Amino acid sequence: MVAIVDREGCIGCTLCTGVCPEVFRMEDGLARGGPVPTGLESAAADAADSCPVSVIRLE
Repeated sequence: MVAIVDREGCIGCTLCTGVCPEVFRMEDGLARGGPVPTGLESAAADAADSCPVSVIRLE
C-alpha cells in the first residue's frame, strides 16, 4: 500500500504527519506520502480521513 498526497490541493496543515509520521512528512510546506509499512495501514487510513481537504488517497 502507498499513500499519495495531491500536493496541489494540500494546505500544509500537518494533521497527517501528526497522525502517522511513519508515512507522511512535510516537504516545502506541503505533505508528502509514501509506502505504508505493514501494520500501519490503519494509522495511514486515519491520517487520510483526518485531512480537511481530502487530498490523501491510499492505493
